[in-house]
Amino acid sequence: MNSEGYSYIHRLGYLKKIEPFINKNIIKVLIGQRRVGKSYLLYQLIDWIKENLENPNVIYINKEHHNFDSLKTYTELIEFVDKHKSDSAKNYLFIDEVQDIVKFEKAIRHFALDPQMDIYITGSNANLLSGELATYLSGRYIEFKIYSLSFNEFLEFHSFNNTNDALKKYMLWGGLPFLINLEKRDDVISEYLKSIYTTIIYKDIISRFKIRNTAFLENLIHYLASNTGNVISAKKISDYLKSQRINMSPQIVLNYLHYLKQAMLIYHVKRKEIGGKKVFEINEKFYFEDWGILNSIIGFSNFDVGKIIENIVFIHLKIWGYNVVVGKKGSKEIDFIGERGGDKLYIQACYLLADDRVKQREFGNLLEIKDNYPKLVVSLDEYAPSNFMGIKHIHLRKFLSRNL
Repeated sequence: MNSEGYSYIHRLGYLKKIEPFINKNIIKVLIGQRRVGKSYLLYQLIDWIKENLENPNVIYINKEHHNFDSLKTYTELIEFVDKHKSDSAKNYLFIDEVQDIVKFEKAIRHFALDPQMDIYITGSNANLLSGELATYLSGRYIEFKIYSLSFNEFLEFHSFNNTNDALKKYMLWGGLPFLINLEKRDDVISEYLKSIYTTIIYKDIISRFKIRNTAFLENLIHYLASNTGNVISAKKISDYLKSQRINMSPQIVLNYLHYLKQAMLIYHVKRKEIGGKKVFEINEKFYFEDWGILNSIIGFSNFDVGKIIENIVFIHLKIWGYNVVVGKKGSKEIDFIGERGGDKLYIQACYLLADDRVKQREFGNLLEIKDNYPKLVVSLDEYAPSNFMGIKHIHLRKFLSRNL
C-alpha cells in the first residue's frame, strides 16, 4: 500500500522507461485511454521519489477526485500549486487527467519555467500536448504511452497460471487493471466494461467535442467493433450507414473517427506497400485499445476469436514499441509489419490453421517476402508444426508470453 492509501501491483516495465527522466528538467507526459492504469503509475512514481530522493515536496492533483473539483481553470491550478510548493526543497508536481482543466497548457508552460519543479501529467487525449504548447516546449517533454495489461501482467495481476484457460479469459475480458477488484464472472466484468465504455464515450468524446448526434456515434463504434481487422474506408462506412437509413457523408465519418482516435478508444493502421514506400491513404484497419471493451460492445456471447487474436497481437506489438502497418503486396496482405529502430517483424495472425487452403494463405503470403527479417504465423493451434517451409509458427499464448 502506498502513502496515499492505495495498494497496487508494480508495472516495472513502465517505471524502467520513466526512471531515467526522474528529477530531470523535462516534463513527463503519460497518455492512455481511461482506466488503463495511469493513476496507479503516478502512485508508483510518487513512492519511488519518496523512497529514493531526499526531502521531496510532492504535489498531487487528481481531476477525477471531488477534492479537486474547484480546480477548473489554469489560473486556479497555478494558485493551488503556488500555495503548496516549497521554496526550500525540490517540488514534484503530479497532475492526473490534466485535460479536464481549462487551458491547462498555460499552467504547464508556467511551471516548466521553474527549475525547482519536476512535472508529471497524465491525460486521456492522444494529442494532449499539441499546437502552441508543443512548439514552445519542443524538446522539453517526453511522452509515455500506457496500454492495457500485457498477457504477462494480466497473469501477475490476477494470480493466474500461464494456461490456455487464462489466455481465454484474457481474450474475453481484456486487460484493464481494475478487473482484479471484481468477481471473476463474465456478467460482472461485462457490466464494468460497459460502464467504462460509456464514460469514455460521454466524457472524452461527446462532451469534449460537443457531439450532438450520439446515436450515430454509437452506431459507428458498433460497426467498428463488428469489423475489427477488416479493411475499412470512410466511404464504405458511409455507404453502410445509408443502407441503414442513416445519411452521413464520408467527411463527417472521418471527423467522428478522429474523435474516437483522440480518446484512444481505437487505433487506425495504415497499409504500406511491401518493398516500397507507398502508403495507401484509404482502406485502413481499425483495432481497439482494449478488446474487453470491444467484446462488451458486441456482447460476450458474440465473441469472435479470430478478430480478437488479431487485435491482441496488434496491441502486443505496440506495447513493445513497434510502429505497426499492414503490409500489401499485389493482391495479398500481411496482417502486421512491426518496425522498431532497424528491426522488422512480419506477422500473420489467425484462429486456426484448419486446412491446406488456410495454411497456404497464412504461410504463403509470408513466403513471398524475400528479405531476411523474422516472419511468424500466430494462431491457437496446439499441434501445428513449428515450422512450415522456413516460416515459424507459434501459439498465441507463447507469443504473448515472451519479450519481443
